[in-house]
Amino acid sequence: MLGLILSVLRSSDLWAATLQFAALLLLPALGGVISERSGITNIAMEGMMLTGACAGVMVARATNNVLLGVVGAIVAATLISLIHALVSINFKANQVVSGIAINLFALGLTNYIVFIQTAGQGVPSLNDSLRLPQVSLGPLSNIPFIGPVFLQQNIIFYVAVVILFATQFLLFHTNFGLRIRAVGEHPHAADTAGVNVRLMRYICVGASGAFAGLAGAYLSLGIAGVFTSNMTAGTGFIALAAMIFGKWTPWGTAGACVVFGLGEALVSRLQGPGIDPNLLSTLPYILTLFALVGLVGRTIPPAADGVPYEPGTE
Repeated sequence: MLGLILSVLRSSDLWAATLQFAALLLLPALGGVISERSGITNIAMEGMMLTGACAGVMVARATNNVLLGVVGAIVAATLISLIHALVSINFKANQVVSGIAINLFALGLTNYIVFIQTAGQGVPSLNDSLRLPQVSLGPLSNIPFIGPVFLQQNIIFYVAVVILFATQFLLFHTNFGLRIRAVGEHPHAADTAGVNVRLMRYICVGASGAFAGLAGAYLSLGIAGVFTSNMTAGTGFIALAAMIFGKWTPWGTAGACVVFGLGEALVSRLQGPGIDPNLLSTLPYILTLFALVGLVGRTIPPAADGVPYEPGTE
């Protein structure tokens, strides 16, 4: 068993898959960072991803265009996220309950859509023209280990890397990022300074939906090439854990996504004689629990995270 693990760890395929899964987690996790930095707790990333994955496949099939499929995924997930924003910001409902409701709604809606589209006959896979392309950087892709791991990824992987740098710069090096952090830490002070707290929170929750929708498109149009019932299988919740593990910072969240991505990649590569695949499938979730309980310890979210904003009160 130890020999199998060491052999797998030396494989470039394992690390390529690790980065693939890490990018899938990173997109919704960064959306969660932005949303919670503005003061809105967002556990609805699972439902937003699932909605995006379903909408991406439906639009791609209807238009015969994968790019429009990605746009459809982003739009659908953003609309779902704005429901969460409306309920949380305007109606001041419990944000955790709202997130759970959206997750259940998305699961039921996508299951219904799959059933009426296929009449229960099974979902056909997408042809190659409707799948997101792999990027190969010419001769550089043939560099041993580095090429297969870093330079032969799906195009959304590179988009996720760009979004990571952009999010870090936005939050900590721009006035707009300062406003986001202000409304998440002390919304009344931000309001006094002329910042529209509700608008900022709407923008941030909408951004989290857009990122989750892009992740859904990555999953269905890139990695899987098909949409199936509940295909996210807890990915949004692992992304939420990565955000907490990363202490609501883009770079910390990215590191956590790599750790959890490694757990996902190991599941498929450690299968063999004498190893129960059902037990292996629990590895990413066990790793998530261990990381949160054993490594992170007590974390402190933004001060106003999950607290409805009441203008004129302290």
